[in-house]
Amino acid sequence: MPDLVTLGEAMAALSPGRIGPLRHCRHLDLSIAGSEATVAIGVRRLGHSAAWISRLGDDELGALIRSDLQAESVEVHAIADTQAPTGLMLKERRTADIRRVHYYRAGSAASRLQPADLPEGLVESAKILHAGSITPALSPSAAATVNEAIHRASFVSFDANFRSKLWSAQEFQDWVLPLLPSIDLLFASIEEARILLAQGDDDPPALAKALRELGPRTVVLTMGAQGAVSTDPEGVHEAAAVQVTEIDPVGAGDSFVAGYLASLLDGADAATRMRSATRVAAFSVAAHGDWEGLPTAAELATATTSDINR
Repeated sequence: MPDLVTLGEAMAALSPGRIGPLRHCRHLDLSIAGSEATVAIGVRRLGHSAAWISRLGDDELGALIRSDLQAESVEVHAIADTQAPTGLMLKERRTADIRRVHYYRAGSAASRLQPADLPEGLVESAKILHAGSITPALSPSAAATVNEAIHRASFVSFDANFRSKLWSAQEFQDWVLPLLPSIDLLFASIEEARILLAQGDDDPPALAKALRELGPRTVVLTMGAQGAVSTDPEGVHEAAAVQVTEIDPVGAGDSFVAGYLASLLDGADAATRMRSATRVAAFSVAAHGDWEGLPTAAELATATTSDINR
């Protein structure tokens, strides 16, 4: 059985090869994207077995997602839905510093996820289940599926991953807060922590501690270029971000999660987990694509910051 099982939406992704309004881009690169799929790929490249559960359209985009994940040696457990399409996202670099992402996911196959789609025994046998709040926001049945998986798992990792285009801050808070006692490891940004706690505290360790008091054994707060902080029964742990030349920041948070979970599966201590997570995130943002730049275990062990920047 896999070390890690992830559950969530994946989409086909189209990216322009030039900067400017999307309407003037004549050529688009086709790839795949999805928070939980990226985490599964990252953990697999770092030496652990991984599986991914979802629903895909019975179409070419669904076939692309399935084949790319399988090519990365990720077990795919995804029903081919003949009644709904695979979701799509379009990336846009409006200027050198402004990036936009446009989603076409309403009525997608992933939004039709239901608890019966969970393979018998797979979640229960995994060392870690990883999920997040993007998929629950797609539909009531998708939310019920994530909720069911969380209550079946022996160890739950959860990424807050708030998306304002999918639901309101209040809806996000109302769905996530009741789950926190069932979550072992919570990842969140500073902004997501503030929403969940309904407070504007600027002190990351204090925010992490307040979230931990709601149930999770470990809370990890990410702060982008300012690094990350975590709190657990052993104390507070901080890690600085690795300074690299940014090529594509989309997927950085998921890459951080992948690095942390792989290190956790290695049996590493908290400080090592945090350092590994920031290094994996650095590899990701220094390359094009959500997941293509994710490192192997050998690369992570030997590469210097200069190597990542090359």
